[in-house]
Amino acid sequence: MWTVVYMAHSQEDADKIKTTLSEEGFLVKIRPIGKEENRVYEVLVPNGEVEEVHEVLIDLGL
Repeated sequence: MWTVVYMAHSQEDADKIKTTLSEEGFLVKIRPIGKEENRVYEVLVPNGEVEEVHEVLIDLGL
C-alpha cells in the first residue's frame, strides 16, 4: 500500500520532492488529482517508509 505524504500544487514541485526523496533512497510515486485547472499532485511512498520520509520532509522545511 502507498500513503500520501505531501500534496503539491504544481507538477514542478512534485517532481522536485520526488527527486529529493529518490536521492535519499525512497520509492516515490506522483499521482495527479482533479481537473487540469485545479490539479494537485499527491506524493506517495510505501507505508513502511512514511515515518522516515516525514523526517526528511521536516528537515527540508516542507
